[in-house]
Amino acid sequence: MNKTTRLFTRSFLAVSVAGAIALTGCANMSQTQEDSAKGAGIGALAGAVLGGVTGGSKGATRGAVLGGAVGAAGGYVWSQKMQDQKAAMERATAGTGVAVSQTADNRLKLDIPADISFDVGRSNIKSDFAGVLNQFAGTLNANPATSVSIIGHTDSTGSDAINNPLSLDRANSARDYLISRGVAATRIGTDGRGAREPVADNNTTAGRAKNRRVEIYVAEPAQQAAR
Repeated sequence: MNKTTRLFTRSFLAVSVAGAIALTGCANMSQTQEDSAKGAGIGALAGAVLGGVTGGSKGATRGAVLGGAVGAAGGYVWSQKMQDQKAAMERATAGTGVAVSQTADNRLKLDIPADISFDVGRSNIKSDFAGVLNQFAGTLNANPATSVSIIGHTDSTGSDAINNPLSLDRANSARDYLISRGVAATRIGTDGRGAREPVADNNTTAGRAKNRRVEIYVAEPAQQAAR
């Protein structure tokens, strides 16, 4: 077996071991443990491949270990507290049309549709939205290590000169409401995207309604969760 063949074989074995981390490490795990294991496995695979190419079999092994550590840590973590917060918001928003999900980068996301958030051309909080925000503020106050990002959107009706500030006003209205319910202002960032990021066809009434929305993201940074 020549050197090139040995290098390929050893690198392949390192990748196979790393892959096993991702594929077999999730049995009987909690949601938090499963997400970390998957991240570790994916990171290990990437690290093994890169390490094998640049440093032979030893490089593949080191790459798998380092890649696994980075993959498990990530920029954000999905802790048990985040899972509990997601479950609480799912219960609180059941039947409202609010979508609660976990993003690929381990943030909690709330999609607030137009029919409960804002009237056309307005940024004041509607009563149904206030009810959701009341529940949301409670989960945030119970998890003070998290940070919040609120993104406002509009449909394509009107010009950017109208839509851009309107979308930011909507995000700021949601922020101000949360602050009034005891959430620290320093935890909340806002942005307005105007009509630039539609999720539906702006040529239909139903599509425009879907595009008039607010997205709220909650993140728990890894270094804070580790404390």
